[in-house]
Amino acid sequence: MTDRNSVDGKQDIQDDSWHKEVVNRLVFAAVTEQRRARRWNIFFKCLLGLYLVALLILYLPQDWSDLPKPGEKHTAMVELSGVISDTTEASADTVIGGLRDAFDDENTKGVILRANSPGGSPVQSSYISREIKRLRELHPDIKLYAVVTDVCASGCYYVISAADEIYVDDASIVGSIGVRMDSFGFVDTMKILGVERRLYTAGENKGFLDPFTPSKQSDVEHVNILLSEIHEQFKQAVEDGRGERIKNSPQLFSGLVWTGQESVTMGLADHTGSAGYVAREVIGAEDIVDFTQKPDLLKRITDRIGVAMARATAELLLSGQGQVR
Repeated sequence: MTDRNSVDGKQDIQDDSWHKEVVNRLVFAAVTEQRRARRWNIFFKCLLGLYLVALLILYLPQDWSDLPKPGEKHTAMVELSGVISDTTEASADTVIGGLRDAFDDENTKGVILRANSPGGSPVQSSYISREIKRLRELHPDIKLYAVVTDVCASGCYYVISAADEIYVDDASIVGSIGVRMDSFGFVDTMKILGVERRLYTAGENKGFLDPFTPSKQSDVEHVNILLSEIHEQFKQAVEDGRGERIKNSPQLFSGLVWTGQESVTMGLADHTGSAGYVAREVIGAEDIVDFTQKPDLLKRITDRIGVAMARATAELLLSGQGQVR
């Protein structure tokens, strides 16, 4: 017969051995996981570092000669490019910030506002126009020259009419001195689809210009008054800026556009020439320094991440509330 105590002893040894093996495996797995996490951590840090270096290279001047040279006079340039709006790179804050930096630089001999825009917000355009006039009065020895490349229409021309002189290319598109408001009417479409419009308002004109209800003559008349007032402000800004240089023409403020060559004839522009020509031949400082304010991509990225996280948190909370029983 086998001694029972001996059997129990062997069983205890086997159990201890099994436990130790399990513990060893767990410890080894934990160490392996820590190493793997450390490697990934290093990898992502390196990736972030490369990304930041790429951003830095992107925003550094391609040619170090573009940087201001101590004691040497230069031509300062600010870009007005794209639709003029408070949410674009052609916003008043961005353009005005660049212009202020350009005028305040002690080595600036003259300023070029290079314009390529179809126009946009009359409010943003007015902000920039008024700031140009203020800066010209504050720095009477520094002239501002507007240089049009492809197009400068509507709100863009509102802005550059405040410049000392305007230069264009023969093929530039200039003008569109007018105001517009776009809308649609879906009344007949609603009838065809069999959809009934239900609009509840407090205030007799709160449904003003609703696209799903028939337009009212009183609404149209009110819009025409608004557009006429803004148009008069636009015309006054052009007349103040261009003075006697503009030619009397019934079509001048009609909203039409003209080529650069025609715009010189009509007095909307002064001469033909590029930014390089103006810097070299007019201002007399061939070196051009770009003072255009660049968008802060890192801030925009972090802002978007913050918005995405807030949205995800809100959705999580809402989904959690919906699951409560």
